[in-house]
Amino acid sequence: MFLQQIINGLTIGSIYALVTIGFSMVWSILKLANFAHGSFYMLGPYLTLMIITLLGVSPVTFILVALVIAFLTGSLGASMDRVLLRPIREKKGSTISIILCTIGVQTVINNGIIAIFGSQSRSFPDPFELPSITIGNAVVSWMQIIIFVLAVSLMLILSKIVYGTKLGTAMRAVSQNGRAASLMGINVNQVIMITFFLGTCVASIAGCMVGLYYQVIDPTMATITSSKSMAAAILGGIGVLPGAVLGGLIIGVLETLVAAYVSSGYRDAIAFAVLIIILVVRPTGIMGKKSINKV
Repeated sequence: MFLQQIINGLTIGSIYALVTIGFSMVWSILKLANFAHGSFYMLGPYLTLMIITLLGVSPVTFILVALVIAFLTGSLGASMDRVLLRPIREKKGSTISIILCTIGVQTVINNGIIAIFGSQSRSFPDPFELPSITIGNAVVSWMQIIIFVLAVSLMLILSKIVYGTKLGTAMRAVSQNGRAASLMGINVNQVIMITFFLGTCVASIAGCMVGLYYQVIDPTMATITSSKSMAAAILGGIGVLPGAVLGGLIIGVLETLVAAYVSSGYRDAIAFAVLIIILVVRPTGIMGKKSINKV
């Protein structure tokens, strides 16, 4: 029973970690809480469901549609920065103005989903229908294994981009000092836009993973997962990619254990209970570092 819950927790935790990385990447560059991030995570599976309903459900069709929708969602995230957030930054608008703008985008997407698809949960098809295997006294589906491996692979790819490419070097330079990065010839606005693209793209893929895992999607998934990704980012150390991964995995495992051994009603509350504790004990998060203010 315990092994089963750990496996379930690692599966959903890897998806949370993937969403948290996108959120954390935007924070590290802009010091901005992108409240629309969870809405893009929800938009991916809903658009995928709409297209595969028209084209038919098959493994190849699903994979191709999910990838196209992820690219489209990433493009929408980049467009949000280009059309809405960049003008505010260029006019020296306050951070709260930018945050309110992301909340506005969140509201538009969430209400648009409800208007088109309704407020009820929708069944999400599993075109793969893979069997399960037994490990000890735990039953593990191949879908869980694929989700975990895919999530870890995407996290490694993002880490390679951030820490092993010229683009990643530019991202880290902008996160440290955007003005100095600009003086060194880095196109700061382009780096920010690419960061939004990557973050929302992987969020869309994570949303499809959740749809395959639970075989159901609903309009509340945006708000719930967005809140959990913020909690996971702060828990691991906001702005630190390995911390985002660690925070997501911890939240996933803890909520699964609480749902199994305490009550499923506390599943969503555990993320914030842990967040409160970590803020009291270690405000910078598990892997975060104290910022130094020079005077």
